Amino acid sequence: MANMLAVIAAGDLSTQAVLAAEALRKAAAALGHTIQVEVRSSLGVRNTLPAGAAQGAQGVILVGSGDLGEERFAGLKRSAAALDAVLRDARAVLEQALATAPAQAPAQPGTKKIVAITSCPTGIAHTFMAAEGIQQAAQALGHAVRVETQGSVGARDTLTEQEIREADVVLIAADTQVDLARFAGKRVFKSGTKPAINDGRALVERALAEAQPHGAAPAPADGVAAGKAEPAAAQRSGPYKHLMTGVSFMLPFVVTGGLLIAIAFALGGIYVFEDSQQGTLGNALFQIGAKGAFALMVPALAGYIAFSIADRPGITPGMVGGILAANLGAGFLGGIVAGFIAGYATSFLNRNIKLHKNLEGLKPVLILPLLGSLITGLAMIYVVGAPVAEALATLSAWLKGMQGSSAILLGLLIGAMMAFDMGGPVNKAAYAFSTGLIASQVYTPMAAAMAAGMVPPLGIALATKLFANRFTREEREAGNAAGILGIAFITEGAIPFAARDPLRVIPALVLGAALTGAISMGIGAELKVPHGGIFVLPIPNAVTHLAGYVVALVAGTVTTAVALRFLKRPVSSVVTA
Repeated sequence: MANMLAVIAAGDLSTQAVLAAEALRKAAAALGHTIQVEVRSSLGVRNTLPAGAAQGAQGVILVGSGDLGEERFAGLKRSAAALDAVLRDARAVLEQALATAPAQAPAQPGTKKIVAITSCPTGIAHTFMAAEGIQQAAQALGHAVRVETQGSVGARDTLTEQEIREADVVLIAADTQVDLARFAGKRVFKSGTKPAINDGRALVERALAEAQPHGAAPAPADGVAAGKAEPAAAQRSGPYKHLMTGVSFMLPFVVTGGLLIAIAFALGGIYVFEDSQQGTLGNALFQIGAKGAFALMVPALAGYIAFSIADRPGITPGMVGGILAANLGAGFLGGIVAGFIAGYATSFLNRNIKLHKNLEGLKPVLILPLLGSLITGLAMIYVVGAPVAEALATLSAWLKGMQGSSAILLGLLIGAMMAFDMGGPVNKAAYAFSTGLIASQVYTPMAAAMAAGMVPPLGIALATKLFANRFTREEREAGNAAGILGIAFITEGAIPFAARDPLRVIPALVLGAALTGAISMGIGAELKVPHGGIFVLPIPNAVTHLAGYVVALVAGTVTTAVALRFLKRPVSSVVTA
């Protein structure tokens, strides 16, 4: 009988961490071993391993990324695993740790020190899944690694100056712009989050081989290497990534403004915004939400699109262009245009304005913001502002007037896109479109997007209960976590199931989500808050046609579950309870 230890670092995924810990305990008991599991999440540390626990233990399993307290296990046999791998098959993870996990020597020849940052537009699932992929891959390759996650609640496990100074390479796995000022002179490799999630080992190996000093031009390479680098560069700096950076910074303003306005209406009624209500708490909340947070939506979107393109000098021109877009009635479409104009204009100026080294300090604080704002402002006022405003007005009027089959078709499209890649580019495109329309008081696409985005994990969770013979024991246990993620509108909870059987699972998810989106648009449900899942539904005025909206969510969830019943094959090893 072996005595094993495990530490799970899960960030905001506290529920999944608890489920993984329980899965490891059950697997150890089934194999005749004992295991002590410490869980580290945003809620704190649970079941802390006692001092001296490493003495007498045969090994330790390090699950997830972040601060695992590895210094406690010097000389102890170690193995690494991703959180979703434990949820999927805890027994296999434990058996691998017992049989093959190599002892980790602190100073083996060839060992590299890697620091990494992961980030995604919404800062939730993909951020932490990418971190786990890098952590697991680096440890499997025998390298030391530290990963900083820049999620929706800010940076966690922040890299220290000493760690950055001692690092051999900096790996940035992000779908948004990450500030690289800390890494001047270090070898840096940039990628999206998807390679880290799908094949972390290949990404780490590529980062070690291809990283370039930050700020330096790429080193000469042969034709094959150059050909491989071009697609990655396009992915790192393309318009989609700049847009997603702007959306990620805009979201907190939309969420805050929408909730405050909903609460204001709940307290003061539908006329809370009128002058006769001045001095009341409801009117004050409306002012904060509508004239504070909402007024900053478009400037934030434009400012951080420009920041993604031109770094810090682009923020001022972008925000100036954004506020002009809002004042001109161009809304979020004008903000997007202003952000790209500001970003590319400022980047061009930065590359082409040459000053004496003693005057270089004037560029980021005076010359670039001034000239960039001038170019962007004049372009918005005299060239693009009015046409974009007309286009947005036409789009808004069309969407507000949609009824019948037209609304249902748009709902089908939004719903299908939300479920197709569960947090990937297609999902984010539908979500960004729906979120941006909130600034123009068009709320029906947002309602369809959120309900449809909840369906994939909820449908899978329901299917694991109703049709257990279609899922392994580990999948049935992971279905509980998927359900919790689903009610919080975290579509990525369905990813482990889709990755395991994409040809059967994804069509079922798309079918249910499309139905939900169609029903939501068909009944004209409106949602003023772009996130929160079921937790925002009880707030008065946050969603209209609440009963029909819930019916849409239930219908899509049941449809996905039933579709999984017919598309997935029975799993002979499952014994139903």
